[in-house]
Amino acid sequence: MHATKSATYKQEASTGIHELLAHRWSPRAFSSRPVEPAKLTQLFEAARWAPSSYNAQPWAFIVATREDAEGYNRLLSTLVEVNRQCAQQAPVLILAVAKLDYDHVARPNRHALYDLGQAVANLTVQATALDLHIHQMGGFDPRSARELFAIPAGYEPVAVLALGYQEGPPADPAARNRKPLTDFVFSGSWGRAATVVAENQNQGAPNA
Repeated sequence: MHATKSATYKQEASTGIHELLAHRWSPRAFSSRPVEPAKLTQLFEAARWAPSSYNAQPWAFIVATREDAEGYNRLLSTLVEVNRQCAQQAPVLILAVAKLDYDHVARPNRHALYDLGQAVANLTVQATALDLHIHQMGGFDPRSARELFAIPAGYEPVAVLALGYQEGPPADPAARNRKPLTDFVFSGSWGRAATVVAENQNQGAPNA
């Protein structure tokens, strides 16, 4: 790592979170540099090892690189305009899909979206470890994606990820905002800040 990046990581991770979590951010500008196939495979391997309810692993991914121009343009076309402007710079687009029903029992898997999110989180942390960045987007047309990629019933297109190497300087930590822990970590009853975070929240924690 470059010294300047390491210093930034340490400053941001003042609460002890891992530097990969502190460094993760969602850029809107990507380098045209292709993502190596071996690295791309590592990302999906990381997703594969995510936990899931009953180990159902209810995730699927449709990947399109610039080398696959036809598939890339199809996936790009599903995005709303503002997201398309950002995503078209990225060398890789990924459609994240959730399987809505269990295989082992005939009932809906109400944890499917949660579990897909865990797989994408694994993928994202692995990407950060490889100096890659991801911009995750909910602004797309799932019906169009379903038709364009022949996604069967029982599967739900959930998000599109733009993936690539960073273009330009790293994010300004001051511009990264997060709610304080006391806004969402409760104990006793809803809305009552948990004592453990109320007493220990570090005011110098990253706002990333």
